[in-house]
Amino acid sequence: MADPFQSDHHAMQVRHLEQAERHIAQGERHIAEQEERIEELAHRGQNLPEAKKLLESFYASQALHIQHRERIRKELE
Repeated sequence: MADPFQSDHHAMQVRHLEQAERHIAQGERHIAEQEERIEELAHRGQNLPEAKKLLESFYASQALHIQHRERIRKELE
């Protein structure tokens, strides 16, 4: 007989994996949009440090989202 706790835990981990995948997709969009903004600012001769700082923050967040997804995947193996 299947352990209900294991089944519930597995279902919860699947939901967490789905959420992590959504966060990664959203992060990819944010990064692409910010890279485009930086290109536009550079083309107009605008100051870039703050825009680049925000992009670096997006990269760092994305790395954390990917690490989180990988931890969940390992738990589901």
